[in-house]
Amino acid sequence: MSYYPSHLTRFHGLPVHVFPFATDDRRTPLPEPASVAWKFIADWEEPFEQLWRRFLDEVRTDEVTALVVGAWWGKRDERGIDPVLELLTAEAHRFPRLRAVFLADLESEESEISWIKQGDVTRVLRAWPQLEELGVRGSEDLVIEPLRHDGLRTLRIESGGLAPAPVRALSACEFPALRRLELWLGTTWYGGDCTVEDIEPLLGALGRCPELRHLGLQNSDIQDEIAAAVAAAPVVAGLESLDLSMGALSDEGGAALLSGQPLTHLRSLNLRHHFMSDELVQRVREALEPHGVDLDLTPARRRTHSAEGRYVAVGE
Repeated sequence: MSYYPSHLTRFHGLPVHVFPFATDDRRTPLPEPASVAWKFIADWEEPFEQLWRRFLDEVRTDEVTALVVGAWWGKRDERGIDPVLELLTAEAHRFPRLRAVFLADLESEESEISWIKQGDVTRVLRAWPQLEELGVRGSEDLVIEPLRHDGLRTLRIESGGLAPAPVRALSACEFPALRRLELWLGTTWYGGDCTVEDIEPLLGALGRCPELRHLGLQNSDIQDEIAAAVAAAPVVAGLESLDLSMGALSDEGGAALLSGQPLTHLRSLNLRHHFMSDELVQRVREALEPHGVDLDLTPARRRTHSAEGRYVAVGE
């Protein structure tokens, strides 16, 4: 099973629609502005700035609710996404109904996830105080500044290696409306140098998010340590779903979950892509399935060339 993220087909409850190039056949009229999530893909013939300016001219932007940025470069991406963020946020006043932004909807043929150069995504949150959903793919040069945002409900960062600085910054943010948080922490091979000492303050800070119902701390080399920290974190008591999938979870982490606070209140627990023994998997089933917890315990394939045979689902 492949875990590498693919192009979005829906975002924020809307079908994704690619804004056409100027040279495309335009016999089909553009959809209504609020009916789709508008995606932008630049190329060498129509650079992103030109594509964006034409979108501003052709679409009633005051009705647009969701934007998706795809490949924003023509030949090579040397500056990262910051110039795109400057263009978007400079026109924030023209998007009063915008509620969702996804940055870097790319597949591996366009850019490996570890090569995607992000930027200061905090400017998007500052530009749109009513934004409800922010998705980010890739984490090289990712910057998050501490801030308070009263509207954000969903934050998703997909990464093959998330550095400690953004995680620490999230610990200092205030998101009182946040309902879903998903972080792919990745591997040290691709910059995922977070330790449990970076994760524990975040778990504590999430206690200030009374609406939080889903937590995903995924795709990590240190999934056992994360599981142990989660097992002791008070924020878990308010969750409906918990996702610790895609990482190097072993019997150590699974046992920590079972010996920690009760998880019987959860609607779902996702441990897909794990390295637990059959005996430990059975213990998890016996502890949680009788309480109606929906479990995903699909194991990872063993790799003999990896340390201890364990690896994260998404690295490069």
